[in-house]
Amino acid sequence: MTSSTRDETSGPAPAPAEGPLPNTVVVPADEDPVAAAGSELLGGPPGRRALLGVSWWVPARFLALVVIAVSVLGIVQKAPCYDGGWFRGATAQYTHACYSDIPHLFTGRGFDTGLHPYLDQLPQPTPDMQYLEYPVLTGLFMQVAAWLTPTGGAIETREQWFWMVNAGMLLICAVVVVVALSRTHRRRPWDALLFALAPCLALDSTINWDLLAVALTAVAMAYWSGRRTVLAGVFIGLATAAKLYPVLLLGPLLVLCWRTGRWRAFGQVAGAAAAAWLLVDLPIMLANWKGWATFYTFSQTRKEDYGSFWLILMQDRGVQLETLNTWIAVLLIACCLGIGWLALSAPRRPRFAQLAFLVVAAFVLTNKVYSPQYVLWLTPLAALARPRWRDFLIWQACEVLYFLGIWSYLAYVGDSKQHGIGQDWYHFAIVLHLLGTLYLCGMVIRDILRPERDPVRWDGSDDPSGGVLDLAPDTFVLGTARRLREEETYAQYAPAGRADWLGEREPAER
Repeated sequence: MTSSTRDETSGPAPAPAEGPLPNTVVVPADEDPVAAAGSELLGGPPGRRALLGVSWWVPARFLALVVIAVSVLGIVQKAPCYDGGWFRGATAQYTHACYSDIPHLFTGRGFDTGLHPYLDQLPQPTPDMQYLEYPVLTGLFMQVAAWLTPTGGAIETREQWFWMVNAGMLLICAVVVVVALSRTHRRRPWDALLFALAPCLALDSTINWDLLAVALTAVAMAYWSGRRTVLAGVFIGLATAAKLYPVLLLGPLLVLCWRTGRWRAFGQVAGAAAAAWLLVDLPIMLANWKGWATFYTFSQTRKEDYGSFWLILMQDRGVQLETLNTWIAVLLIACCLGIGWLALSAPRRPRFAQLAFLVVAAFVLTNKVYSPQYVLWLTPLAALARPRWRDFLIWQACEVLYFLGIWSYLAYVGDSKQHGIGQDWYHFAIVLHLLGTLYLCGMVIRDILRPERDPVRWDGSDDPSGGVLDLAPDTFVLGTARRLREEETYAQYAPAGRADWLGEREPAER
C-alpha cells in the first residue's frame, strides 16, 4: 500500500490528528518532486493499484542490486589507476581522480611480507608511526583481505589483487548498509535509495576501508529501530573498533533517553557497546599496547591536513597552530553541547537520526583532516535524517566537486608541469564541502524546530526509527519545551496517538 500524495514545495501541512495508517509504505515519488521527476525514467510514479513489496522484488533486494551496480561503476572508474596509474607516473592517479590507499598500503604496511598488524613493526617505521595506524577491526579486515590475496607473482599484480579483494569485501559492506537502512524505517524503505544512488558511493567507496564502520553503524541503527537495544550497542561497539566516529551516536541516545526517561535502554546500549569494543580491542592491548595505541597517538600528533578549514587558516597564515588539538576539542564540545541543548529544548523531541547526523557532521566539520571518503559516514545518516532528494543532491554535488578538487590540487603540487588547480581554488573546493554540509545541517535543524516540515513527521509519525523513543512522552525538558509544557500550545507537539502531554503522562522506564 502506498502513501498519500504530498508535495513539500506547496508548504507545510498540518500533521494528522492520528498517525499514519498501518502497513503503508511511503513511495518517494508520491511526495518528493525530484523523485517524481526521476521516476519518469521508469514509467512514472506507481499507480493507485500498484502492489509494492508483494513479489520477489521487495525493496531490500532491489536496493541491493542497485548498490551492486553503483559499486561496479565505482570499480570501473578506478580502471585507469588499476591499469598503471597507481604504479607509474607521479600524478597519474590524481589526474584520473582514481587514487586509493588500498594498493599502496599493501606493501607500505607489510602485508606483502606477512607482517602481523599491531604486533610487527612497519617495514619503514617513523618516530610518530611504528605500527599500523588503523583501529583493530579495520586492521583485521585488511589482514583477511591479505590472506585472500595470492602470494605469488609480481608485487604490482599482488597489489592489484589486494585492491580487488578489498573492493569485493567493501561491496558487501555497501549491500549491508542499504539493506539495514531499508529496515531501519520500515514505512520508508525507499529512502535507502538515497544511499544506493549516491554519487559519492561510487567515487569514494574503495579509497579506504571506511565502509566497514559505516555498515556496522547502519546495522546498529536498524537494531535500535527494532528495540533490540543490546544488539544495537554491540554493533556500535564493533563499529567504534573499526573507526572512531560511531561512538558519537551514544551522545544523541544519551540526551534523547534523558528527555524521555528511558535510562534502562541507554544503559543497555552503552554497556553492550563498551563490552563489544573491549572484546575486540583488549587482546591487542594485552599483546602490544604500543601497537594498539598507534591509531590514537597518530591521530593526536598529526597536523592540520587536507580538506579541513584548519588547513585554509594555516596555509593563509603560513604558520602552524601548536594548540590545534585544544581548539578542535573546544569547538567540538561546544557543537555537541549546542546539539544537546537543541535535543532537550526543542518543542518536540528530535528524531534519533537527526541528532546522529548533526553530531557526526560536527565531528567532520571541526576535524583536522577531511578525506574524501568521510562523506560515506554521513550518507546513510542523511538518508534517514532528511530524506529529500533536492537537499541530498545539493550536498552530494558539493562533495563531488571537493572529490575532484583535492585530486586536481595534488596533481598540481606533485608535478612540475602543474596540471590541475592551485591553492586558492583548492581552498574554494574545501569551502564548497563545508557549505554543502552546513546547508544539510541547517535543513535538519529547521525540521527539528518546525516538525511539520519534517518529511518523516508530516503524516503524524513521531520517530519510526527511534526504537524505544518512538511515541515516548517527555519526562525532562529545558528552554522552549519547558515553557510550552505549561501552555496549551504544547499539546500540538505531542506524538500522535498518545494522551495529552499536559495531563498525566506515562511513568518513565526504570
